[in-house]
Amino acid sequence: MKAQDLKNSILQLAIQGKLVRQREEEGTGWELLKKIDAEKQALLKAGKIKKQKALPGITEDEIPFEIPESWEWVRLGEITYLTSGQDMTPDKYNDIEQGIPYLTGASNIENGEIIINRWTTEPKAIAIKGDILLTCKGTIGKTVILNESKVHIARQIMSIRTFVADSGFIQYFVKSYENNLKSKAKSMIPGIERKDVLEAVVPLPPLAEQKRIVTKIEALMPYIDQYDAAYSEVEALNKKFPEDLKKSILQYAIQGKLVAQRKEEGTAEALYQQIQAEKQKLIKEGKLKKTKALPAITEDEIPFDIPESWKWVRLGDLCEKIGSGSTPKGGKAVYKEKGIKFLRSQNIYNDGLRMDGIVFISEEQNKAGSEVKAKDLLLNITGGSIGRCAIVPDDFDRANINQHVMIIRNIYPENRFYLHSVLISPYIQDMIMSVQVGVSREGLSAEKLIKFLIPLPPIEEQKRILDRMSEFDTATKKFKFPMPGSI
Repeated sequence: MKAQDLKNSILQLAIQGKLVRQREEEGTGWELLKKIDAEKQALLKAGKIKKQKALPGITEDEIPFEIPESWEWVRLGEITYLTSGQDMTPDKYNDIEQGIPYLTGASNIENGEIIINRWTTEPKAIAIKGDILLTCKGTIGKTVILNESKVHIARQIMSIRTFVADSGFIQYFVKSYENNLKSKAKSMIPGIERKDVLEAVVPLPPLAEQKRIVTKIEALMPYIDQYDAAYSEVEALNKKFPEDLKKSILQYAIQGKLVAQRKEEGTAEALYQQIQAEKQKLIKEGKLKKTKALPAITEDEIPFDIPESWKWVRLGDLCEKIGSGSTPKGGKAVYKEKGIKFLRSQNIYNDGLRMDGIVFISEEQNKAGSEVKAKDLLLNITGGSIGRCAIVPDDFDRANINQHVMIIRNIYPENRFYLHSVLISPYIQDMIMSVQVGVSREGLSAEKLIKFLIPLPPIEEQKRILDRMSEFDTATKKFKFPMPGSI
């Protein structure tokens, strides 16, 4: 249960007479109604209020719940005086604190406080200290008990003045009635009419009981605020925890701490030599261009310890291609309705490719660009999504990429799943953020990327690492910290 639901439940108990006990010596709601009526008549006679239209009697169908015998069902208009606001033209108000405050709407009411930013020397629709201000247009249902001695209210606000009845109790009733008021709102800009407020059916307890109810609610509210803070904290934790745990698991995985090493699985050195032999073969066959040897790895570059059976290698030594694409000349104007898929950064996610908003290019444009192959890794290298990385599925047909995406093509494709985990790990993600090119740090270059250090385990250990991460991922998705009140 959320804090607002708890508040609503307390308000409901309060207006049903279930929050405090009834006391015979405190009298009845009927007796209070007679006192209120006498007070109104005296004010009418003195010319301090205007006579309002008679209200219809309450029918059996309108009564929403049972109330104590000492309470009375009344119309809100029977026990209050309602003032509607009036708008002012700009020449009638100021921002230099001349006159009395001019309140225009919901923006002047925040967390039970009045925000004053306009004043007027020609007030007409006046609310006084102790009145309940109710927003009635646009944002409906905001309330506050006025502490200012006098204010002018605009059309977006109504003022509810109580007679004898406790204004705090009436305000809590209005809060409990908020959804009913909203349901009556009409027109493009939601708004309620005077009759919607005046004809609201109110459960009226004796005055002393009203005061005890208000005291009880106000005593409970700090606990609800504490509950709300705890609820929000746990809610945030449940949102953040899976991602944080996933990052921790990834970091453990690439440090060789997630699974035990097995001698029979060989070494990363042996795997590395196989990859280099395959690379030389591709060069000899003319399928791969010979490139300049990457610099040797120095002791100072190594960021953390790895198992003895692992090996630190440069990313470029594992790949036959690391390079970004380009946008066809003419940009968006040359995209086709169908043809070769053209992948952009918005299509690249850690959990795979997403084809929302996919665009197409021609066969000719595809030949001039960077063609994607099944089993490639695609890495976003610019913008807000920099660092996102997807594995191209085995059954993927054809595609090309733009300049915001880098192709990482393994010499030994079996490495791709583990390498993907390394690339999305905190270790590499932090490195990506730290080595972007240019003063404005707008992107990651291939020259930088090929030199990234990769902690390489034997291929069979890679598979076991991935299996263990999958197990953790399944468990993490199911786990949630219990919300306050759920245990």
